[in-house]
Amino acid sequence: MNSEIDKKPQAIHPHKFTLWVAMGSIVMMFAGLTSAYIVKKNQSSWLEFSLPIVFWYSTGVILLSSATIQLAAKSFKAREMRRYRTLITITALLGLTFLALQVWGFVNLEQNNIALTGSKSNSAASFLLVITGLHMLHVLGGVIAILIIFARAYVGRVKNYSSLPIEMAATYWHFVDVLWIYLFIFYNWIG
Repeated sequence: MNSEIDKKPQAIHPHKFTLWVAMGSIVMMFAGLTSAYIVKKNQSSWLEFSLPIVFWYSTGVILLSSATIQLAAKSFKAREMRRYRTLITITALLGLTFLALQVWGFVNLEQNNIALTGSKSNSAASFLLVITGLHMLHVLGGVIAILIIFARAYVGRVKNYSSLPIEMAATYWHFVDVLWIYLFIFYNWIG
């Protein structure tokens, strides 16, 4: 009878559950936006253009940041605090670099006479701005969470070795990474 008690499934932490619900909502929002993009693309006024090369670079940066946050979480669990601090710092810097590269991509489009907003804009460029801009806001939220974890890593000695914050940050960071990969593939080959 003891073995039946031991097999009791573990409950998910309430914060993790909330994160998964939020990520599900975000998926639904982006599914709706990319569906609208496909519908709108069938109109005759749709402007075809290629993404600037800088979006490729930003993709590499966010993939690398996913690896660094995973290694940071692993280092925290192993209580390798020096390595953890270094990796969480690198992840935060890579997140900010991703955002800067995205902005650079938009500037590049504007410089190539592809207006993102205003009377000269086309819905293709505006959709790109809205969808990618929303993704950038979600990445910014992740960067803020990472910066909070970053600050905690450097303030005083760690007394509580709960890995929950870094696990949640890593889960969310991997999510925005996968979401960008989806959008990148969508923009280049599907949409």
